[in-house]
Amino acid sequence: MAKVINEVDTKTINLFGKGTTITGDIVSDGDIRIDGELKGNLHLKGRLVIGPTGLVVGDINCRSCEIAGQVTGKVIVSELLSLKSTSSISGEITTNKLSIEPGAIFSGTCSMENGLEKNDQ
Repeated sequence: MAKVINEVDTKTINLFGKGTTITGDIVSDGDIRIDGELKGNLHLKGRLVIGPTGLVVGDINCRSCEIAGQVTGKVIVSELLSLKSTSSISGEITTNKLSIEPGAIFSGTCSMENGLEKNDQ
């Protein structure tokens, strides 16, 4: 009997460059890097990177996340959320692990849940 393996292909990286503005929700199995602006929700099975010029206004749900830019909304990360010194977050955070560099700005609530189910929030 054949075995079915449900693994996420995170080799695909989507890049939204500086100067790009997207309005709408995004769903992806791969990784995404945002250096532009997104007004909408993100639901990823992979890793999200928001660069220093990146801006997201909407909810985020992903496996792991590194934020160096600005986010306004609910952030749910099943593994590690890393807030860089240039980041500014306003909203609710739910994550398994959290790393915050000195200089990061965070206004809102944070809940750390060990064993957070991946992307089922």
